[in-house]
Amino acid sequence: MAKNISREIGNQLAVTVSHPTSPKAGDPVRWGDKAGVALADKDTKTSKTTVKFDGAATIPVKGVNGGGSSAVAEGDSLYYVDGDTPAVSKKNTGKLIGYAMAAVGSGATATIEVRLAG
Repeated sequence: MAKNISREIGNQLAVTVSHPTSPKAGDPVRWGDKAGVALADKDTKTSKTTVKFDGAATIPVKGVNGGGSSAVAEGDSLYYVDGDTPAVSKKNTGKLIGYAMAAVGSGATATIEVRLAG
């Protein structure tokens, strides 16, 4: 291995999450321009959260895009949008979190498997 490599990044990393301010295990989260899923609640001592950035997770997804209600189809790109509830949808103004592994009806919210973009 190269001598200047400071750490091997696996599929999870403890980071100071940008949004939300107090993530809980299982929550979709954003860290800068990357989105993932919190593996544990925010550590109150370090203010860091261990986040999974690749693989797949089941998370709430809303069937909307920037223009309003829009069904989610398998394979659609999904984005994390601060301030939206749930935070994951087809609104491409957010940060890419991954790809839908199932459908969500137009305007509906469902918990589906999402292939994380990593």
